[in-house]
Amino acid sequence: MVRPQSADLTGLTVLALLMQGPRHPYELHRLIVDTHKDYITGLPRSLYHAVDRLMNDELIVPVETSREGRRPERTVYQITADGRAELAARLRGLLERTDSAPPTFTAAVSLLGCLPVEEAVRSLGTRVTGLEGRIATLDGVMETLRTGGLPRLLLLELEYARATTAAELQWVRGLLADIRVGDLTWTSPLTGADLRLRPGSGAATDEEEQPEE
Repeated sequence: MVRPQSADLTGLTVLALLMQGPRHPYELHRLIVDTHKDYITGLPRSLYHAVDRLMNDELIVPVETSREGRRPERTVYQITADGRAELAARLRGLLERTDSAPPTFTAAVSLLGCLPVEEAVRSLGTRVTGLEGRIATLDGVMETLRTGGLPRLLLLELEYARATTAAELQWVRGLLADIRVGDLTWTSPLTGADLRLRPGSGAATDEEEQPEE
């Protein structure tokens, strides 16, 4: 089960960056800035708070402390087995949920490569189903309100929600299609192995594809 702190995007990103190897917070800060993880706010304070929380939860552990000249001590952290499992659980949850704020999905797709391809496909497929359900609900609500005589001017926010949801649905379907045909692949952050979708791993067939909204 995804923990309540799954929307801790700073902690999520720290776990993802430590999947690539041990680092100290200053290195993590530079990576966050250099890779444009703009969904993270309040740096550097939020980063150090996230590191403390992750260490208290035993999702990361300190492995080395060093000092260079008069600079403050720097502690290097590495992710634990529990941390890797937590990262995967949080990412799956953020990919699948359609009722969270937009930055959470932005963070999840930014860190998609931390998941095995099959898990990413399953979670994105769950999101597709959720988005289709949202569109169907919005269509039903708008039809009911129109039938009841409510003018379009008072339905514009629902139209907007429907349009943005449909646009996201189209994008996620396109992303899934690229993964299925091999146009998008990634390597395991642990082994460096090339990860591709294997036949029979749960990807939808063409017959299962839904028409665009």
